[in-house]
Amino acid sequence: MQLANPQYLWLFLLFIPLIVWYVLKQRNARPSMGISSLGAFAGRSMPLRALLRHALFALRLAALSCLIIILARPQTRDSWHTSATEGTDIVVSLDVSGSMLTRDLKPDRIEAAKKMATQFINGRPDDNIGLVVFAGEAVTGMPMTVDHGALTSYISGVNANMLPDGTAIGDGIATAINRIKEGKARSKSIILLTDGTNNTGLVGPEQAAEIAKAEKIKIYTIGIGTNGTAPTPVMDESGRISFRPEKVVIDEATLQTVAKTTGGKYFRATNNHSLMNIFAEIDKMEKTRMDISRFSHTEDYYMPWAWLLLGFFCLELLMRYTVLRTMP
Repeated sequence: MQLANPQYLWLFLLFIPLIVWYVLKQRNARPSMGISSLGAFAGRSMPLRALLRHALFALRLAALSCLIIILARPQTRDSWHTSATEGTDIVVSLDVSGSMLTRDLKPDRIEAAKKMATQFINGRPDDNIGLVVFAGEAVTGMPMTVDHGALTSYISGVNANMLPDGTAIGDGIATAINRIKEGKARSKSIILLTDGTNNTGLVGPEQAAEIAKAEKIKIYTIGIGTNGTAPTPVMDESGRISFRPEKVVIDEATLQTVAKTTGGKYFRATNNHSLMNIFAEIDKMEKTRMDISRFSHTEDYYMPWAWLLLGFFCLELLMRYTVLRTMP
C-alpha cells in the first residue's frame, strides 16, 4: 500500500481549529434557566441523548478523514522493475566426509566451515549462490538461488557422514560446474572446502579444473586443517566414535594446481580466524553488473474509503433526524 499524493495528509491539521471551534461553540450553546435551588436535580447524571450529540461531530470528522485519504490516492503496487546491480554466480562445494569432524577448528571443521559460509552468503545479497556437498560422492544440496534464507537454512542442516564416506574432490568440482555454467553473470566462481586427498569419484580434480577453465569458472580452493596432528574421529568395532591425535594430511599440491589452472587461488585454513580471513578475501573477488527485473503494477485503492465516507455521512444524517432530532 502506498499514497500517490501523500501531501494531502497535511489537511488533517485542519482538525485542530475545527475541534477548538466545536468546544467553544458547545460552551456557548448550553441553555440556562435561573431557579432558586438545584436540590431536585441532585444525583442525576447527564442523559445519554445529551452525550450522543457529540457523536454527530465525530462522524463528520470521520467522513472528512476518509475524504482526505481519498485525495491522497491510496494505491496497491505489484510491479516488474529492471535495475542494474553488482553480483556474481557462486557455488560453494563443501566436503562432508567423516574427517570433517576433526576438532582442530572449533567446534569442528564442518561446523566452522558452515558458520563462515553462512556469513559469507549473508554478506552478498545480490549474488546467485548454490551449494554442493561431497564425500564419497557429490550431490547438489541447493541449486543457485537468490533466496539466501532457504540456502542458509539448508546449510544449517548439513552434517558429516550424510553421504558415503570418502573424498571425491573431482566430483565435487564437476557437480559444481554443472550447477554454475548456465548462470548469467560474467563472473563465475566455485569455493571448494576440503580437508583431505582425492581418493574416489569418477572425475579427477585436475580434469575437473580443465573443464572449469574451459567454462571460464574460477575455483578458490581452501584446505581445512592445522599443521601437525589434530583430534581425529575414529570408529571402533562397536561403531562408537572416539577422537585421537592423527597427522593432518591435505593434498595441497592438487588444490594449488586446481586453483592456478582456473585463475583462482589456494588458501590454507589452520584455525577459525584464518578461515574467516579467507572468506573475507574471497568476498573481494570481481563482481559483474546484472540486470534484475521486477514486475510492477499500480492500482488505485480508494473504494473502501469511499464506502466508509458514505457510511459515516448517512449515519450522521440518520442520527440527526431521528434519535438526536432537535425541535425548533
